[in-house]
Amino acid sequence: MTNNLCVILGDQLSSNISSLKNFKKNQDKILMMEVFNEATYANHHKKKLVLVFSAMRHFAKELQEKGVSVTYSKINKSQDNFTKELSSQCKKIQPKRIVITHPGEYRVLQEIKKWEKVLKIPVSIVDDDRFFCTIDEFKKWTEGRKELRMESFYQMMRKKYQILIDNNGKPKGGKWNYDIKNRKSLPKNHPDVPKPLQHKPDDITKQVIAEVKKKFPKHFGDLEPFWFAVTHEQAKKSLNDFIKNRLSMFGPYEDAMAQEESFLYHSVLSMYLNIGLLEPKQIINKVLEKDGIKVESVEGFVRQILGWREYIRGIYWYTMPKYSKTNYFDAKNKLPKFYWTGNTEMNCIKNCIEQTIKESYAHHIQRLMITGNFALIAGIKPEEVCEWYLSVYADAYEWVELPNTHGMTLYADGGVLGSKPYAASGNYINKMSDYCKDCKYDVKQKEGDDACPFNYLYWNFFLKNQKKLEKNPRLWTVFSNIKKMSQEKKSQIRNNSKKFLIQISK
Repeated sequence: MTNNLCVILGDQLSSNISSLKNFKKNQDKILMMEVFNEATYANHHKKKLVLVFSAMRHFAKELQEKGVSVTYSKINKSQDNFTKELSSQCKKIQPKRIVITHPGEYRVLQEIKKWEKVLKIPVSIVDDDRFFCTIDEFKKWTEGRKELRMESFYQMMRKKYQILIDNNGKPKGGKWNYDIKNRKSLPKNHPDVPKPLQHKPDDITKQVIAEVKKKFPKHFGDLEPFWFAVTHEQAKKSLNDFIKNRLSMFGPYEDAMAQEESFLYHSVLSMYLNIGLLEPKQIINKVLEKDGIKVESVEGFVRQILGWREYIRGIYWYTMPKYSKTNYFDAKNKLPKFYWTGNTEMNCIKNCIEQTIKESYAHHIQRLMITGNFALIAGIKPEEVCEWYLSVYADAYEWVELPNTHGMTLYADGGVLGSKPYAASGNYINKMSDYCKDCKYDVKQKEGDDACPFNYLYWNFFLKNQKKLEKNPRLWTVFSNIKKMSQEKKSQIRNNSKKFLIQISK
């Protein structure tokens, strides 16, 4: 009889995962499961499925090569969910206890909580210590606060772990946050940006590609070419490649967008980080070792992981399950079909979605200020927008996707996460990208059939939600301009918006 059966999920592929901390080779076993429900509860991008399944199989192989007993069940329609497959395996293995690291998603935790009753076996859920901040620690941080803003949380994390802190306890460089220096657009004639490291599929990955092609043909996105890292060693090489070739320019061009540059200076490491091929402490330590990088690039990157990623996870577990049901603006419009096809004449949207179809990736400004911004000002239902983001990106898991989309992008939580809605007109897109030069619509026109839809939808959004937003101090300029608008102009904005929204709903 097995003493402990350690269950490792597809986003827990870390060699030092907490469920294995006290693992004894001669007494314990590991179970890894590819289950149909996890592959189909969202319309996951085909490349995401390949990434997760291939990484799982490679991790299982690594463990077996170390002499660890691993039971591995590959994808099969008869394996509906974790509980069904686990029950079947427990009859064979007969463990005294099941050990699992706290899952990343609320719905999975609810399933795990039922295991003990269903299986009649004790179940231990241990904390996921790959994060800098525990769920309980974040909850304690929220106590007595009127606002739960990332910046104060981020400073607390910096001080606790002494990251980018000088000998006097002050932030290195003199400032906590260099976001003001992270907003440059890419200059014309900028040299080609080094692409992320690409990894050639081995036999295991080729087999997974064939299985996904056969079993999930209707899922979103292109299956090949597949170039993601699927092992710890490959992921480390991708990290080193980013530090060597793109980190130095990450800071200045963090918010930039360009038609011919899908990745720019972004790390493209989040998909590896979110399944455990890399760990946050590992990444930050490696970045801090690099000499000669300007503080705005180092701090800008550290902020994404130590600040934003940890904060987002804290918000998720602090607010669930009620969080996902909020709809502050009562948005009711359906998600346009072009989110799945890229078939639209708005060049910025078309570019970002076609890139997503191809790569299962878009960087955070493309997500926030193009596809997300449009969904916000077009009044798209939050649940449909969140489902899309969860489906199409290789790094998307509900704990990280939901607060980012529901809160930051759509402001559907009414300000729990953000201090204002991140709505923008075509002027912002034109400033930060080169999308507008090749667009059917004229970004300089505010109204009419040829005008950029972002322009009139932007003002229509604030007109529609004036009562809810006009007292927000960060939106003073917006509503000052609205007060100066003639009734005729307001009517034209509303009419243009209504006409366009009807058109894209067909």
